Amino acid sequence: MAGGLAALLDDIAALAKLAAASVDDVGAAAGRASAKAAGVVIDDTAVTPRYVTGVSPKRELPIIWRIARGSLRNKLLFILPAALLLSEFLPWLLTPILMVGGTYLAFEGAEKLWEAVTGHGGAEVPVAAEEDSATAEKRLIGAAIRTDFILSAEIMVISLNEVADEGLASRAAILVVVAILMTVLVYGVVAVIVKMDDVGLRLAQTRFGATAALGRGLVAAMPKVLSVLSVVGVVAMLWVGGHILLSGVDELGWHWPHDVVHHLEEAAHGVPGVGGVLAWLAGTLAAALVGVIVGAVVVGVVHLVHHVRGGHDETGHGGTGHGETGHDETAHAKDAHEKIAHDEGAVDGDAGTPA
Repeated sequence: MAGGLAALLDDIAALAKLAAASVDDVGAAAGRASAKAAGVVIDDTAVTPRYVTGVSPKRELPIIWRIARGSLRNKLLFILPAALLLSEFLPWLLTPILMVGGTYLAFEGAEKLWEAVTGHGGAEVPVAAEEDSATAEKRLIGAAIRTDFILSAEIMVISLNEVADEGLASRAAILVVVAILMTVLVYGVVAVIVKMDDVGLRLAQTRFGATAALGRGLVAAMPKVLSVLSVVGVVAMLWVGGHILLSGVDELGWHWPHDVVHHLEEAAHGVPGVGGVLAWLAGTLAAALVGVIVGAVVVGVVHLVHHVRGGHDETGHGGTGHGETGHDETAHAKDAHEKIAHDEGAVDGDAGTPA
């Protein structure tokens, strides 16, 4: 009896070790897959804050929460099953789908460059004057979730491509982890970004020397942070899009573009001391250049089609919902600046009042 119990305990311990190893494997694979999708994540994080620009501060977090729920639903209920079915029955389609996504990212990045050069901003989400705030908010959230669907699909397909050799159950588990991790990461960072000016305003209103100065610094810095984030998002779109295209054409048998970049990286790697950094920089710049070229071609075609069909180039590709995030101060940040200025004026007035 004791021997049977000991054997059972040994079996349970072995199963526990196996389960722990499987969890570790899934976690490690999810980490690798998530790292490959980092560029798209940066883009997603850079895009989302524009949807709460000018929104009442008390509605910012609820709106972000609803967009995050929609994003997770996109990933788990629609994109994940479709991606798993493709990987199981039509795995050869993954590379072309990735390349379509890479072309889209290159187009997005090139469109932002075009807007910056010409001064034509992206289309905003239209809100009819007769709509009440609840209806307008619902439409805004719907537009954000539609944009997220495209970016989420790219994240999931990139991640799936990294674990294509795993079994079906492992692929499913890894993609579930990636979906949850990426959603929490993106929308957690977005929530922090959009509330930093509120935090700064609260600190500025304390009127305690260094604390107030820190608060004023946060309020002043947030528009610049959003502007930098927007630029990083554009660079990430071009870089990731170009890299996906280079890798895709190589897998499909057209090797020389990838070989040229590889030779550039090898040459840069030979530089003593800084070879690793230079090799990464050479590969990144080459991929970004490919993204710019492909994206520029697609932008030209899209604008030509708009022109032929009587559209206006100024509207860009408004269906994606990408705007000029971060180039101007949000209404919320302006309000914060005005509130701080008013409080400081009140303090000065009190100081100048005769006793």
